[in-house]
Amino acid sequence: EGITAVQLDVKNDGLTVELIKETVGRAKEGRLFILEKMLAALKEARAQVSQYAPKIALIHVPVEKIGEVIGPGGKIIRNIIATTGAQVDVEDDGSVSISALNQESVDKAVKFIEGLTHQVMPGEEFEGEVKRILPFGAFVEIIPGKEGMVHVSQMAEGFVKDPNEVVSLGQKVKVRVVEIDDMGRINLSMLPPGAKPSGGGRPPREGGGSGGQDSGGSRPPRRDFGPRRSGGSSFGGQRPTAGGPRSGGGGGFFPRDRFRKEPQY
Repeated sequence: EGITAVQLDVKNDGLTVELIKETVGRAKEGRLFILEKMLAALKEARAQVSQYAPKIALIHVPVEKIGEVIGPGGKIIRNIIATTGAQVDVEDDGSVSISALNQESVDKAVKFIEGLTHQVMPGEEFEGEVKRILPFGAFVEIIPGKEGMVHVSQMAEGFVKDPNEVVSLGQKVKVRVVEIDDMGRINLSMLPPGAKPSGGGRPPREGGGSGGQDSGGSRPPRRDFGPRRSGGSSFGGQRPTAGGPRSGGGGGFFPRDRFRKEPQY
């Protein structure tokens, strides 16, 4: 519908306004001729670019989050490129250019970067993949590049002795963000809201109570070491004089000299 930009590189002292008008007029005739031929071949722009054309996406991340996208020594951005097959370029203003030969790689890289810069909040729910299983729980990747831990007590309402009984590597599980601690670690739960943690992690003790970490099971019986000493202090009352026996309510103490050893020659 019109000219959006003009670049003039002619350096001529004799350039006049009339010559400029004539040049622009001829350029318009040529432009309309070309557009007419283009519209005859293709009435409107295609909904999608050709499968052989490079795919490009441009997103913006907060400047303070650039370090999270690049990572120490470029570790994170290299991982994004290796994992998705897309080329990723980050500018100082937070602009991120993503390009690839197929749209799938571009979409995957965009999702990866958005996950890195997403501020996870308590109460959010995700469907993540189990990445690691340890004796005390499992680590689940809730968004690309970001993991949280599901403690064994948060895996099921019943007692769970071994996390492998509930989850397996690569399994997709629905999790909910319970909290984010002071160190930024994400704690997850597989339990529905309002459900009580199971207290898993160690077997129940005999004599009542599950004995789990959160179950409040009963303590084991105290070992009997015999009657306690009585008296006003650990000495059973009055302190002994030098060399004399200890006296008081506790009794049972021997003179101090009793424990002295003779020199060995």
